[in-house]
Order: sequence, then structure tokens, then C-alpha cells
Amino acid sequence: MGRGRVQLKRIENKINRQVTFSKRRSGLLKKAHEISVLCDAEVGLIVFSTKGKLFEYANDSCMERLLERYERYSFAERQLVPTDHTSPGSWTLEHAKLTARLEVLQRNQKHYVGEDLESLNMKELQNLEHQLDSALKHIRSRKNQLMHESISVLQKQDRALQEQNNQLSKKVKEREKEVAQQNQWDQQNHEINSSTFVLPQQLDSPHLGEAYQNTNVVDNGEVEGGNSSQQQGAANNTVMPQWMLRHLNG
Repeated sequence: MGRGRVQLKRIENKINRQVTFSKRRSGLLKKAHEISVLCDAEVGLIVFSTKGKLFEYANDSCMERLLERYERYSFAERQLVPTDHTSPGSWTLEHAKLTARLEVLQRNQKHYVGEDLESLNMKELQNLEHQLDSALKHIRSRKNQLMHESISVLQKQDRALQEQNNQLSKKVKEREKEVAQQNQWDQQNHEINSSTFVLPQQLDSPHLGEAYQNTNVVDNGEVEGGNSSQQQGAANNTVMPQWMLRHLNG
């Protein structure tokens, strides 16, 4: 006996429903592939299970491009045939499109981080690998650019600090030179003040005037005898610098 016609209604048994879903899904994907190959058509198939798991098929392995083409076509059709956007039907269709688009983006995001890769075939995995390699090249290029810019900024700061350090060192050396010159001048002034402090005491001696008064020089260069003893005593008691003695003798 042949198989009877299956009544189209929801299968109540959970296990039978899951088995039927798996078989029919495989057959549907197979038919989609056959029509894309035989008729050279662009086919996109999206199936969600009762648990929310996504199953899809795209003949060129790029569901995003098919969805974008579908959106452009739908937008062009809506432009040619004006519709009432305030009607519940149009909002429901727009919501369904946005929901599908969001789910595709979320699925791609999971694929990019290495999650939920069981549903991808070899070609899809190769395309995903190529996309990740291209993204890594752009990331590395941007990172190297930022590193070079940071190094250039640090080199400029280093040169500015070195120049500032050289200026400070020059100022310190000039200040040390000024301090050394000031100390030398102070020492010289101190020596001069010390010598001028001793000379007046020697010139103010009480015997110096007596020595001049008691000394009478005659034309032949001899000193009178009456005052010779006093002159000798005054000379012995008087302390005079050598330059004054030379002046008096002259």
C-alpha cells in the first residue's frame, strides 16, 4: 500500500515534530540548492526552529547581499505603487524586515567572535576567515599608525626637555661664575680694608712728630750732636713702614 496523504496540521508529539522538522528542513535546503543550480537563480532561504535556532541557505554564501537587494527592490516597488504607511499591514511588514535584519547582524556578530559556527559550511567558513583577516590587517595598520604618531610625539617632547635642560645648565654655570667672581672681589676688598686699618695706627704714633722735630739735617748731611741721642731713641721707639723710610731718606 502507498503512503496516505499527510494531513497538514501541527504535530502534537514533540519528538515526531522535531524529526519531521529536521527531515523537511534538509529537503527544503536541498530543493533551494537545486533550483539555484539548475535555473541559475539567486536563492536565499531562512528558517527558524521552534527554539529560535537559525538555518539559512544562500547560493552565493552572502545572505546580506541578497537581503540588501530585496530591500532595494521592495523600496522601488513601494515608490512605484504608493501605499498607506499608516496602515497596520505596512508597519507589520517593516517590523518583520527590521527584525530579520537584526537577527542576521546578531548572527554575524557571533560568527566574528567564533560562536555558533556549526551551521556554516566550508565555503562560508572560508569567507568568514577572509573577512577576519582583512579586518585584522586594517586593525594592525591603524595600530602601527598610532604607535608611530605616539613615538613621534615622545621624541619631540624629549628634544624639548633636552633643550630646556641645556638652558638650565648654562644658567647654573653662569650663576656659579658670578658667585665665584663676587667671592674673589669680596676677598680682595677685605684684604685692602685690613691693610688700611693697620697704617693709620702706625702713622699716629706719638714719637713720630718728635722724630721729625728733633732731626735737623745740615748741608753736609750730619745731625747735630745735642739731639742725636733723642733721635736714636725716637727711631728705636718708632715703627715705620719701609716705603716711608725710603721716602724720608730720599
